[in-house]
Amino acid sequence: MHFQEWLQSLRSSGGVRGPENKDFWSLVPSLPLSSSFSSLSLSLSSLLGIGALASITAYWLVTRPRPMRPPCDLNAQSIPGEPNWRRSALLKDDVLLEFYYDDTRTVYDMFQRGLKVAGDGPCLGFRKPGEPYQWISYTEVAEQAQVLGSGLLGKGCQSNPEQLVGIFAQNRPEWIISELACYTFSMAVVPLYDTLGEEAMVHILNMGKVTITVFAASILFLILLSFICVCLLQPPQPQDLAVVCFTSGTTGTMCFYRSLCESSSTPTTLHGSFVIQQEDVSISYLPLAHMFERMIQVVSMLCHGARVGFYQGDISLLMDDIKTLKPTFFPVVPRLLNRIYDKILGSMTSPLRRAVLHYAVRRKQAELSSGVVRNNSLWDRLVFNRIQANLGGNLRFILTASAPISPTVLSFLRATLGCMIFEGYGQTECTAGCTFSMPGDWSAGHVGAPLPCAMVKLIDIPDMNYYAKNGEGEICIRGHSVFRGYLKDEEKTTEALDSYGWLHSGDVGQWLPNGTLRIIDRKKHIFKLSQGEYIAPEKIENFYMRCVPVLQVFVHGDSLQSHLIGIVVPDPEVFIDWVKERGIVGSYEELCQNPDVKKEVLEDMTAVGKEAGLKSFEQVKDLHLHPEMFSVSNGLLTPTLKTRRVDILRVFQEQITNMYSTTAI
Repeated sequence: MHFQEWLQSLRSSGGVRGPENKDFWSLVPSLPLSSSFSSLSLSLSSLLGIGALASITAYWLVTRPRPMRPPCDLNAQSIPGEPNWRRSALLKDDVLLEFYYDDTRTVYDMFQRGLKVAGDGPCLGFRKPGEPYQWISYTEVAEQAQVLGSGLLGKGCQSNPEQLVGIFAQNRPEWIISELACYTFSMAVVPLYDTLGEEAMVHILNMGKVTITVFAASILFLILLSFICVCLLQPPQPQDLAVVCFTSGTTGTMCFYRSLCESSSTPTTLHGSFVIQQEDVSISYLPLAHMFERMIQVVSMLCHGARVGFYQGDISLLMDDIKTLKPTFFPVVPRLLNRIYDKILGSMTSPLRRAVLHYAVRRKQAELSSGVVRNNSLWDRLVFNRIQANLGGNLRFILTASAPISPTVLSFLRATLGCMIFEGYGQTECTAGCTFSMPGDWSAGHVGAPLPCAMVKLIDIPDMNYYAKNGEGEICIRGHSVFRGYLKDEEKTTEALDSYGWLHSGDVGQWLPNGTLRIIDRKKHIFKLSQGEYIAPEKIENFYMRCVPVLQVFVHGDSLQSHLIGIVVPDPEVFIDWVKERGIVGSYEELCQNPDVKKEVLEDMTAVGKEAGLKSFEQVKDLHLHPEMFSVSNGLLTPTLKTRRVDILRVFQEQITNMYSTTAI
């Protein structure tokens, strides 16, 4: 066979089929197929060359990236029901998922399952500065939980769900051990945290009749742990009270064991694309006093025999902890992802590096659009490897929740980090989660479809011009994962839960054509300007957070005023260089006081707001640049990093008054 005839037969024989055909022939270099050459018989060297080419082709076909197979039709991720609710497309019918594993109906059962899987394997990790992680095994955790629980009984606690036990500590192994100790003897947990304040703390302890509080870093923990008489186990029932979360400071959300296990249906959504294994490790740094972190660590990780490593307690050392721990699973909030995004862009100091970065991101995003998620491409090796190494280099799965994230940031990080990044939505009242983005759907700008444990519907908000018939309205959730009420507060319970069991979230959502949910507004924090226009400040703040120089922003309006003003904390990592490009120099503090700088920032925010579709009355007309970050320690953020609006208003009352008195509209 002549060489030209062999190539033609290879084309026509179907040796390379499907969409790969074109890609294969693009790899074959142009060959001088002259008539004299084609008349020659194949020599030994030609055969060797053809064999090498065939081997390369076979290797490429075997190792080429393949798209992830989604668990359902991505164009119909939720199924409508009557009258106007929607459920997960993963369900066969309208019957909601109750328990993912038949043998895990309480959190106690979940840990016991992890204990069977891992045995003496590592469970909870901690470290001292500059040292590697040390690990406590599953067996040791189970033994310590039983001893600690026995100590609580010895101190007068009762083994029943009406016994509330407070836990006051930062994230650390003792926190989880204390929680498991309560669950081992059917007691309920009341998480406490330092930013509650003394008055709120006393109120919670009195209202819940909390007779004992475990300080996980104190001598009391050691005394209880040294209790000699170990009591017989008295595990809880699914209908028992498990946790009372005081997320708002004085309102206690009652969560039952069944609710906690119902909300663990996330693995159903991830089935076939991500399975938590014993080798997986997560880092715990988000407050364990809130449901999101506890559902991740206790329900997701420990149920599968995986490991949880705790940060040192200092958020400034978090990146060092991550590099040391090398987590495969990273739960985050959008504020942290925004910081990572800004840091990546800020590190690109030259036009050439920025151009290469953006080109590489576009190439990876093209792969994502076809369903391919990987971290071993040419661009990963050349451009993104250092970025991925800063987060440990082993990430497989990131989950962001608690607040909306910019689609730009989410798409960028999905490309650069080379791992699956999912977005979820929920509240403490529905045990953390009710929607979750679907594997294979790497589009941004939505929070996914309902989880198999929940139904979601939208209801009219006439004052804000949102109507369910248009696919917009207040988000309501129903299912076994929804809470039963607030502790000793019937009035607020009635406000949150209607007579049909629907939880009214206070968030405003929009159904997209593919059955996913988009968060578009907020009902709870709305106010009216003097001209009668309603304002949802959190929606506006989320748009302004896309501005390069802005790290944090607080938007405020007054019913006696016709316009908005803002408090802005510039990003110290990019602010000075950003201002320098505009011909202004100075220290960070000096620039915050410079009126020309304020004008530049305001113009940038206005441009971003206009691009996002904000109306004129939704744009801030004046702002104050503040050099200190809003934080948990200064009382301006909650432990879940949400803005304390009342406290910010109080702290900046003088600046707000001055802006309203000097701004002419």
